[in-house]
Amino acid sequence: MCGIAGLSWSNPQRLPSIDEVRRMVDVLAHRGPDDSGLYHSQIGLLNRDAGSDGLTDNLAPTQPGAMLGHRRLSIIDLAGGRQPLSNEDGSVWIVLNGEIYNYRELRNDLQSRGHRFSTESDTEVIVHLYEECGDNCVLHLRGMYAFAIWDQRRSRLLLARDRLGQKPLVYRHHAGRVEFASELKGLLQLKDAHREINPIAIDHYLTYQYVPHTMSILIGYAKLPPAHLATYENGSLAVSRYWTPPYEPGVGTADAGYRDDADQIEFELELRDRLTEAVRLRMRSDVPLGAFLSGGIDSTIIAGLMQELSDQPIHSFSIGFPVAKFDERSFAREAAEHLGTIHHEKVVEPSALSILPKLIWHYDEPLSDSSAIPMMYLSEMTREVVTVALSGDGADELFAGYDRYRAVQMAAVFDYLPKPVRSFLSSRLWQRLPASVEQKSFRRRLKRFLEALGEEPQRRYLNWINIFDHSRRRAIYSDSMLARLGDADAASFLQAAYAECPSRDFVTQTTCVDVLTYLPCDILAKVDIASMAYGLECRSPFLDHHVAELAAWMPLRFKRKDKQGKQILLDTFGDLVPASIQNRPKMGFGVPLDSWFRNELKPLLFDVLLDQKSLDRGWFRPEAVRQLVDEHVAAKWDHSYRLWNLLILELWQQTFVDSPDVPTGPIAL
Repeated sequence: MCGIAGLSWSNPQRLPSIDEVRRMVDVLAHRGPDDSGLYHSQIGLLNRDAGSDGLTDNLAPTQPGAMLGHRRLSIIDLAGGRQPLSNEDGSVWIVLNGEIYNYRELRNDLQSRGHRFSTESDTEVIVHLYEECGDNCVLHLRGMYAFAIWDQRRSRLLLARDRLGQKPLVYRHHAGRVEFASELKGLLQLKDAHREINPIAIDHYLTYQYVPHTMSILIGYAKLPPAHLATYENGSLAVSRYWTPPYEPGVGTADAGYRDDADQIEFELELRDRLTEAVRLRMRSDVPLGAFLSGGIDSTIIAGLMQELSDQPIHSFSIGFPVAKFDERSFAREAAEHLGTIHHEKVVEPSALSILPKLIWHYDEPLSDSSAIPMMYLSEMTREVVTVALSGDGADELFAGYDRYRAVQMAAVFDYLPKPVRSFLSSRLWQRLPASVEQKSFRRRLKRFLEALGEEPQRRYLNWINIFDHSRRRAIYSDSMLARLGDADAASFLQAAYAECPSRDFVTQTTCVDVLTYLPCDILAKVDIASMAYGLECRSPFLDHHVAELAAWMPLRFKRKDKQGKQILLDTFGDLVPASIQNRPKMGFGVPLDSWFRNELKPLLFDVLLDQKSLDRGWFRPEAVRQLVDEHVAAKWDHSYRLWNLLILELWQQTFVDSPDVPTGPIAL
């Protein structure tokens, strides 16, 4: 696990200096604290003392070229494996962020074809695989990765991102060059980097709590989507997709195919084999490893498979809160005792928000998933003991585990009812019923469910998952913001994902949408940034594409039974999960924001959101922001998620926009 940064140019004029590119790399030191390297296509490898503005000036380059930079977290081949590295004759160079889990098998095959290796690293496998297969090298990789390959003979840059989006890659194409980095802050180290906020990105952020690919919070920057390649050659940038999760019949690998009449036992046996193999591959490491263990089904299965494959007790880690409904530690302890792991835990207090400056700087785009707070603390605690941690991420999306899929299933029945019955159930009269202040109370969820029934199914789902719905966003925006947005529609991101899976039942379509949107843009971005903030590598066996493809083919009836999601996981791995955990209600990984904002953290709302500087930015109507704060503090409404959304956006602006220079570390807020 590492950080990468660099650029390729077709126009050698106005090139950044080596020192600038080195700053791009060094600002990612948290991702790779063990080593760094820099390659220049006209010079070769540069040592730490070689860079100066004059060096590139003296070269006076007149041809296309590239610079590749790397920060290393040593996991495989600790003594060797330094990056950037090349093939035998130095004609192909690479920097990699991530891990290739099947590198040993690929290496053996490549050696049989005559390729010679100089290291034991997984990175070198990609170089030789590129020589053998070209851009199709990605089709042979099992892993999480973002990499850049410079092909010297063709003067061509290849960028690639893994199938499900576990590792990030951002880029900017301008002025006859393409710049790339693992994090946006890397690109912002260049002298000509501008920082103009994209109002359409703000609209998407207020909708989804993240800025979706391909856009960025800043105009002119972009995120490479999962399962995509980008090639830069002869001044032209081309982006293409190389893999699609096979939810649709006929989509995917040669042996893929949706089988509605399949036997459940067949799926259980295949799932056990594939997930066990995925865990085994992810336990390849030259450094200590452990497992995140919340006491939920997903993490318990992964920890259980690790323990089965290990000849000694593994380390497991969990986080908790003093607020009972958010505290999963008792379940985690029970799972750890059942599996026989060496368990570690930590309690997060409201004072944990002293971590805000660090959180804002590391998440260099606004991300208002509040579980980023415990994720940061969990990563910090875990890194004190191990360097690699396996997680259960991806199981909810792949195996229909979220509670909201039950609502989707119920609403699908509603769509078949006679029109008079549908009109009655979706009537706005139901909104006059009294509701609890709590966001997740039964009455409030019932009203929200009924309110959305009148919408078409895709819009209905968006109304259930958004932070600010369409009417609330329009009500809070200033006139100038509304004018800048024009007819932009944040729903288009979700609707484009629905178009990927048109023929399956609507619940399966919705799980496909979450795999394509929420999983990479929120969950995996959160985990990557939080773990990398502490130099911790996080691996997710459920996201092995062999497991994901099996889940995509699987009929819904095996995933959801009797209002229970992830049933196939319980049927397959029931021996690893204690009975009391199998039927426990899903708690999630959130934090008690509603309580914190009315008590310990109430001053934060007034000091940040109601500060005149914040109110004068021009995005929002000041009176609308004040109303949200007042209603929440007075316990008239639970606006905690909306307030957190606005708070993160404002603190991000203070950090990355207001500062005359882009900060190279957390700043006081």
